[in-house]
Parts: sequence; C-alpha cells; structure tokens
Amino acid sequence: MKFAVLQFPGSNCDQDAVHVLQNVLGHSAGLLWHKESSLGQPDAVIIPGGFSYGDYLRTGAIARFSPVMEAVRSFASEGGLVLGICNGFQILCEAGMLPGALVRNRSLQFRCEHIFLKTITANSPFTNSIPPEKLLCVPIAHGEGCYFADDDTLARLRTNDQILWRYVNAAGEATDAANPNGSLDNIAGICNEARNVAGLMPHPERASESILGSADGRLVFESMVGALQRNGSPSAPIVAQRPVCA
Repeated sequence: MKFAVLQFPGSNCDQDAVHVLQNVLGHSAGLLWHKESSLGQPDAVIIPGGFSYGDYLRTGAIARFSPVMEAVRSFASEGGLVLGICNGFQILCEAGMLPGALVRNRSLQFRCEHIFLKTITANSPFTNSIPPEKLLCVPIAHGEGCYFADDDTLARLRTNDQILWRYVNAAGEATDAANPNGSLDNIAGICNEARNVAGLMPHPERASESILGSADGRLVFESMVGALQRNGSPSAPIVAQRPVCA
C-alpha cells in the first residue's frame, strides 16, 4: 500500500506516522508538503497531529486553505481513504469534510496521557480489524480536543453509525471521569456519511509498538490496510501481531 502523509509548518507527528506505516507495517509512506497541489497516486492519506501554522486563529483554520487540501478533498470525493489524527481531525472539521468542531478542553489545560477507547462500530475502513470488546490503550496530547456539534448533527452521527470511538474507563464505561476533554457523548472519533473519511483525537501512531507501552493503535492502520486489500489495491503482506494494552 502507498500512504501519503501530509506535512504542514508545525506538524510534529508526521514522521511518527511514516515510521509506523513504513517500518512497523511494511508499506510505502511518504511526506507530502502542504504547498503541493497533487497527491500523486496514494491508496490512502494521513493528516497527522501537531500544530499546523502554529494553531493561529483556530486549530486547523489556516491549514484548511493549503493547496494540498484541495487535492485531499478531491481524493475523498472519489472514495479515497483519509484519516485525520489530532490536528488532522481538527483540520478535517475546519475543512467541512467532517461535521462538528474541536474546541478548548473543558479543563482549559493541555492534556497528555494514556486513555482507553471503545470502538463503537466495526462498520468502517478504520475499525474493521478491531476485535469486539477490545479497548484500545492510546495516548492523547491536545489542548483543543473537546468535540462539539449541535443536537441535529449529534443525532445524525448516532443514526448513521458515524461515531467510531468513545472515551471510556478501564471497564469500558463511557463515564464523565473517563472523558479527558469534555467531548459531547464522550466522542473521540467519527467518520463522514460515506465512511471513507475519519478523524480521532487520540494518537494511534504513538501506540503501535509494544516498546511504547501499547501496540493497540496499529489496529487502526491495519483496518485501513484490510479495507484497501478487499478493494483490490496491491499491498505488502503484514506480519500478524496482536497488540496488548499495557
């Protein structure tokens, strides 16, 4: 598989994403600068975390106007897989490619810690390889990660099965205490109605190797690869390795 990982001024998780895709999973992954107007021919696009353009104005508000985002929008409109992680999620919301918005954490503090995620549906290219009832142990690192949407949007997300992950405790319960940023309905990640564009605030690329304390995050990327394989895209084989949440 060939992944394009976007790179903006201020990106700081782009190299992490390339490392996981290329060195851990054994696929082709390359960086794509924000001024590029063409994606080339990737199988999927990753919009990584960081502080694109220094988070001036609002998180993701400037990045949405980058030339590369027009190419991403066109790619997605043709069914291409796009995953936004942390700042990438914020960018996708600002660009109108995902509903809702990410606003300041309710604590008004930057939160950097490991949390648990419950996968709400396996019916997406980003969750299909995650075992039922498997809780993902992954880190967060954000100051504006509180997911917000109006009541109608939340209702549509629930009705259309677009909520992919929720913040939960170690028992799998979506409690207020398990919610690190105040997101409505404990939402940690969603997809669009077409199910080919997704975003999440936690960092799966930082939890894709056991040496980091958890390899649960690789299940997100393995899900994407599996979906692409079923659609007939060429790929390198993946060595079977199940993560164990620390």
